[in-house]
Amino acid sequence: MKDIESNTIAMRSKAFAVRCIRLRTFLCEEKREYDISRQLLRSGTSVGANVKEALRGQTRPDFGTKMNIALKEASESEYWIELLQETDYLTKQQGESMLEDCRELIRLLTSIVKTTFNAPA
Repeated sequence: MKDIESNTIAMRSKAFAVRCIRLRTFLCEEKREYDISRQLLRSGTSVGANVKEALRGQTRPDFGTKMNIALKEASESEYWIELLQETDYLTKQQGESMLEDCRELIRLLTSIVKTTFNAPA
């Protein structure tokens, strides 16, 4: 595989993780919200960790399994962001911005997973 650091899904998932870390800090300091933001921190940073691990996968099934885990974590992150927005911890604009990034990751990961498991070995 080409350089992992220049891989689109690796870069986007890492950028999303950074946003989740910064959002957690904001929510704790400004809104005194700790529980949901902790869940988002865990799932949001897990996306990139699983992507990076997948890119070092030894086999196609190994790669596909890790990318599928990343997809599940991105879906979980979407849920936590929606909750934060619907409970007014995030403004509509803040929530939509995070959701846009998260849903783009979901689209990319869905495509990768489908291609990996439907491609001939």
